[in-house]
Amino acid sequence: MFLDRSDAVELPIKFIPPNAGCYHCQILLKSSCDVRVYEIECVVNTDHVEAELEFLTPAYQAVIQDIPISNVSNQNWKLEAILEGQGFYGPPLINVGVGETALYPLMFKPTAEC
Repeated sequence: MFLDRSDAVELPIKFIPPNAGCYHCQILLKSSCDVRVYEIECVVNTDHVEAELEFLTPAYQAVIQDIPISNVSNQNWKLEAILEGQGFYGPPLINVGVGETALYPLMFKPTAEC
């Protein structure tokens, strides 16, 4: 059975999330001859943020910057780090539990003056 557009009913929903995360809800619609339950999942991401770090160290000496990563969602995070550029090192994976802040140790070890 296909419904044409004239049979459709709009159900406007306003959603104002307090933080980034995954939100679940159920919508129960009842009539005298029908009951329907719709499950909705909304995934909220924060705005894309760029940051710039400046490292100053003598050649061949490493410097480490701990970058805080806060998980304000309601799910544990398993994050993969992809580092680009010569002389940068850090763990390939980091786990951040719900409500926790983990430090990602980004190391820069120059092999020459640059």
